[in-house]
Amino acid sequence: MGSNGFKSFLVAAFSLFLVFAGQSAFSQHEGGHEAAPAEQHEAGEHGAAAESAFNPGEAILHHIADSHEFHFFSFKKSDGSEFHATLPLPVLVYSPQRGFSAFMSSNFHHGHEVYNGYKLEHDKIVPVDANGNVDESVKVFDFSITKNVSQMLLALIVLVLILTSLAKKYLKGEGVTSAPKGFQNAVEPVITFVRDDIAKPNLGPKYKKYLPYLLTVFFFILINNIFGLLPGAANVTGNIAFTAVMGIISFFVILFSTNKHYWEHVFWFPGVPLPVKILMIPVELLGVFTKPFALIVRLFANMTAGHIIILSFISLIFIFGEMSKGAGYAFSPVSIAFAVFIYVIEILVAFIQAYIFTNLTAVFIGGAIGDHHYEEDVHPHH
Repeated sequence: MGSNGFKSFLVAAFSLFLVFAGQSAFSQHEGGHEAAPAEQHEAGEHGAAAESAFNPGEAILHHIADSHEFHFFSFKKSDGSEFHATLPLPVLVYSPQRGFSAFMSSNFHHGHEVYNGYKLEHDKIVPVDANGNVDESVKVFDFSITKNVSQMLLALIVLVLILTSLAKKYLKGEGVTSAPKGFQNAVEPVITFVRDDIAKPNLGPKYKKYLPYLLTVFFFILINNIFGLLPGAANVTGNIAFTAVMGIISFFVILFSTNKHYWEHVFWFPGVPLPVKILMIPVELLGVFTKPFALIVRLFANMTAGHIIILSFISLIFIFGEMSKGAGYAFSPVSIAFAVFIYVIEILVAFIQAYIFTNLTAVFIGGAIGDHHYEEDVHPHH
């Protein structure tokens, strides 16, 4: 019951966040229309509509992209000014011409102001001159703690705390000489699942060597997937840079697990006619690199697609609202219902994608280790 209540709370909070975030676009649209002078009413109306019309593609890309701040919601106050509920993050930039600079992203005032010779354009820090124009002669290296980086570090801290706390309990004998209790009772079946259903079937007797890595990959991706479903959080696993690093690490683990039998099957496939061997070499060699590429793209595409679908359903409210306010309010329950449905599925997908990445990694490592019973049967050792 507690778990179901928590999920319901997350869904409701996520829906309200998106509704409030989109409502600011309508507030700007209405305010721009009223501010048009009477003599320029027609031109002002079209100009304001063009400026503040809701752009679903831009809104969706903005929500799934990386940023220098956590943005939770916005609304227009009674005096016409806007309030943005944000959490600014540290900006760390180095320029060979200007040296090192460190400050908070709040100094940019959401990209409206220049600070210390830099400004924010489309969530990217660019150098500017005294007139506020982009200075192409200045080179900038951005080492800022963006929301993807900060959330990934938070996930890493949570992962370390969870696993170290469990390790201490096992060292004390809890879960060994007695039944596991509390959170340990919830995590232990997951560890057993990774060991018995992923590591052992794919790696055989060598599973203990790779089990720590597989568990780390599974829990790290799972924690980041779940964090990405929280309102205002970053979609870390929907960032191609994150999945690329995870895939490259797995790629090196696979390479270091190879042996001469593996490379024989890549460069000189046994039991195959010579012409076919020559044709198979580039195919098998390409397969060495396509395996980690499949890991990278699969995780990135699935986690990004889920967020885009949810945001697309919410965007329909404002698309219909621009046609007619009545249509927007009428379609809201339908749109939110579909968004909540996809959101619940995304919770399941968070676990599935962590499992698929870990399982495929184990499969590829198992292929690198190789099962050579066939060769031993055909060419027995004397």
